[in-house]
Amino acid sequence: MSLADYLAKNYLTADSKPEKKAKKRKRKDGPQSGLIIADDDAAGWGNKAADGDEDDVPVHVDSASVEFRKTKKNNWQTIGAPAPSSADQAAADAIIASAAAENSARTLSDDDAPVIDETGTKMESGAHAGLQSANQVTAQLKRKQEEERRRFLAEGAEHSGQGKETIYRDASGRIINIAMKRAEARKKAEEEAAAAAAQIEAQKGDVQRAERERRKEALKEAKFMPVARYADDFEMNEELKEKERWNDPAAQFLTKTKNGKSVTGKALYSGPFMPNRYGIRPGHRWDGVDRGNGFEKEYFAARNRRRDLKELDYAWQMDE
Repeated sequence: MSLADYLAKNYLTADSKPEKKAKKRKRKDGPQSGLIIADDDAAGWGNKAADGDEDDVPVHVDSASVEFRKTKKNNWQTIGAPAPSSADQAAADAIIASAAAENSARTLSDDDAPVIDETGTKMESGAHAGLQSANQVTAQLKRKQEEERRRFLAEGAEHSGQGKETIYRDASGRIINIAMKRAEARKKAEEEAAAAAAQIEAQKGDVQRAERERRKEALKEAKFMPVARYADDFEMNEELKEKERWNDPAAQFLTKTKNGKSVTGKALYSGPFMPNRYGIRPGHRWDGVDRGNGFEKEYFAARNRRRDLKELDYAWQMDE
């Protein structure tokens, strides 16, 4: 079939009869020498060796094409699979584009990656010995790290030591028992705390200890005492009577005297003595000689003078 017949059959138009062109002289078949240029598209439309010279072939217009042109309905037939829709075509194009991008990126990374020579001597760090570029050394170190990480993940927690107790050793390499060391440290701390408490307790006097015990007993008895205490409370009155005051003018009229013993049960001095701010009486072995620096006497004199001046000032204000 000639080109004109094909176009007339499929595209409904036929070219006019081409003008007759001068035939080209055909070279005689002979021995060819030199470079031969052959067309790659030998089996396509340009294969004139099989069809011959089609310039002189007359063009025939088929009557079926005229009838096809006059019809009102669509006589086109779909050959092969139907064309995909726009959405499917867009999805397919996206998949093809992503695959092409991945292939190009992989190719680019493979091209940029430095070439590693595995035949040389490898050092402990994973790099090869000898003269190399910085990119090659970096690639070798990264490869060694990836191999170690892959091996670490493959071995699991059994070889990594995860979840196991830490083993401590001393300078000689012997294993240290942590539980025993902790118990010894705890015991030592408790002993130090007990010694510090005993030292603080030893610094206190016997009277202070007795007062502390008395306060504890008073707190225990307070659980059973009423909320309100009145003037006729026997226990409160006895407690107030037992208190000694050095400036009490009615102390000499008391018929009930103490047995001359301290709170701790030791004997006290029964003779006269200089008062002190703590109300402590001297022991029964005192010889009556005041060996102090006179501070207690000056203390009481200053306190009495301050009180007298305050009372005198008040009296002068009332006179005015």
